[in-house]
Order: sequence, then structure tokens, then C-alpha cells
Amino acid sequence: MNMTPPLADSGKPYLQIVDVVKQFGEHTAVNGVNLTIGKNEIFALLGSSGCGKSTLLRMLAGMETPTSGRILLDGQDVTRLPPYERPINMMFQSYALFPHMTVEQNIAFGLRQDKLSKADINERVARMLELVQMSKYARRKPFQLSGGQQQRVALARSLAKRPKLLLLDEPLGALDKKLRQQTQLELVNMIEQVGVTCIMVTHDQEEAMTMASRVGIMSEGQLLQVASPSEIYERPNCRFTAEFIGETNLFSGQVAVDEADHVQIDSAELRRPIYVGHGITGTLGMPVWVSLRPERVGLSRSAPAGECNHDQGTVHDIAYLGGFSIYHIQLASGKIVKASVPATRWRDEPAPTWGESVHLSWADNDAVVLTL
Repeated sequence: MNMTPPLADSGKPYLQIVDVVKQFGEHTAVNGVNLTIGKNEIFALLGSSGCGKSTLLRMLAGMETPTSGRILLDGQDVTRLPPYERPINMMFQSYALFPHMTVEQNIAFGLRQDKLSKADINERVARMLELVQMSKYARRKPFQLSGGQQQRVALARSLAKRPKLLLLDEPLGALDKKLRQQTQLELVNMIEQVGVTCIMVTHDQEEAMTMASRVGIMSEGQLLQVASPSEIYERPNCRFTAEFIGETNLFSGQVAVDEADHVQIDSAELRRPIYVGHGITGTLGMPVWVSLRPERVGLSRSAPAGECNHDQGTVHDIAYLGGFSIYHIQLASGKIVKASVPATRWRDEPAPTWGESVHLSWADNDAVVLTL
């Protein structure tokens, strides 16, 4: 669940990516991307390896030049500017700290390159050390720090120059899972305290959904959907996004009823029709997919009422995860449907077990019709 506060200044375009294409020979890594990001926004680019997200980040940093298109930051066209002339800083997954320098020397490095006065450098370094809670480690070398502490130093160094745009490339990828979870909201709070616009690239869904105010899903060089984490999860706009974010059950079918406020889908994988409480732009008989999240699927031993949105199957497998269990229900068609069921569901009766017959059901607004 996303815990970040509302996006600040979302109505004002601060970063504009306009029709950006990047080709390497005959391969198109980024294909006609358009994106507008607001000032002080934390935006996540999410996608699998090779989808183009890192190439797009490198073009923002100036490490790659677009084949075509433009990049504007705070009204300035930075498309052809070299990295050192851009008011942009990038923090890498490896942190790239200088091993022979102390923590405070690492943070001060970019400021010295910019020829700031000694007083200004000392003031900014002290403020950054305080921000990342590393003041007492100022004289230590990177090898004397934990992975989480090195990550904080790298962030402090990136923020010390007060960039207009901060780029994070897999910012928590070098940390173990437990430390990554602890650090996510901590990192967001630090970025927001400084008041910097941030774009992060990650393949970690939890990281993107927790840290970002908006998420962009990339595949094969294109942005497929840009929305808030909740909208991306609850209302995916295509099959790829539905399958990429979290778990989902996908049913193939055809439109049998098409009204302004609801549709009915006939699927060979289910014995009853699927009723969905929203309209689509489609035609009768057109092929569609229906996405249904496992936590929306209810289980019972008795048959639900109504003509739609339920079926009967056999418990094929169970994954016990403490507070909830994932039931794999095999239908008469052979289709396996996953249901995420909280442990409290079976407080008053024994939980179903392997081989047992159960009924599954869902509400009218729990499923999403996908035409792509």
C-alpha cells in the first residue's frame, strides 16, 4: 500500500519528456515516450529487465542522447546538454562511493568541484549528515559502514548539490529484503524534506508502490500505463500491467451483454457468466480478458446465490503464509483460480483442505475487463 503524501504541485509540468526515442542500431530501446512530471513528485519507472527504463533514466542524466524527441526541465531544454551542465544528480545501485575518502569527504566532493566556499561546503555537509542521520560516522570510510549506511551517504552526496532532479537507479537493490523494507519510507521522507523532484527506476513492485506517488509501467520501450499505485493495481489498463503488478486470475471470454454501466462476459473457463459493474468501449462478441485479484475471491462450502460470478472447484493446493493462505482451486474446465483468504475467515469452521470441494465467488465491481 502506498504511504506517501499527496503529490505537490502536480498541476505544473516540471519535467517534460516529449516523443523521446532511443535507438541502438536496429534496436529501439525507448519508443516514443511522452511523460510529464510535477515539481516535488516522486515518480517510479517500473518494468522487467530490458524494457527501456534504465535507458530512459540515462537520457535524463545526459549519459545517452535521444535519437529524437526533447527533454525539458523547469522550462529549459536539456536534451543535448552534457551531464555536468545539467542540474541533475544520479544515485547508482552500487553507490559509487570513493573508498579512500571519509563520509564527509564523499559528500563534499561535488561541492568542491563546483568551487563553493569552505564555509558553504561545511554547512551543506553538516546539514546532509544530519538529514541522513550519519553525523557520528562523518570520519569513517565506506568499508567501515553497513550497506544501509552506505546508501544514506550516497543519497546525501546526491542531494548536497541541490539538484532540480534526482535520479535513483535501483536505489535499494543492494540491500537485503528486510533492510529494503525498513529503508523505503525513510528514503521518501528524506527526499521530501529536501524538496527535490525524483525519478526512480526499479523492477521491485513493492518498492515502486510504496515510495512513489505515481508509477509508470514500461514494456518494450513504451509506457503502457501511468497512474497512482492504487489505480495501477485496482484498474490496470491492459493484460501486461494486470499480470506484472501483483497476482491476478485472468479469464478469456467474449462480450455477451454490453451496456453503459455493466458488461457480461461468457468464458469457457467458467460454468457461469462474469458480470462486471462497469461499461467498456466494445462490441458484442468481441474477445476480452477479465482480471480478478486473488484477494477478491471468496471461498465457501455452500453455493452463492445469483446467476453470475461464482463457480465450484476442488482445492488443488494451499500455500500457508501465516495471516492468510493462497488457495489454488481447480475448476471443472481445468482452470486454476487463486484465492487469497485471511486466516480469520475460518474462525468459526475448519479451513478447507486438499481435495475438498468449495465454491468461489466475487462481487460485481471486483473484476476488470481488459481489451488489450
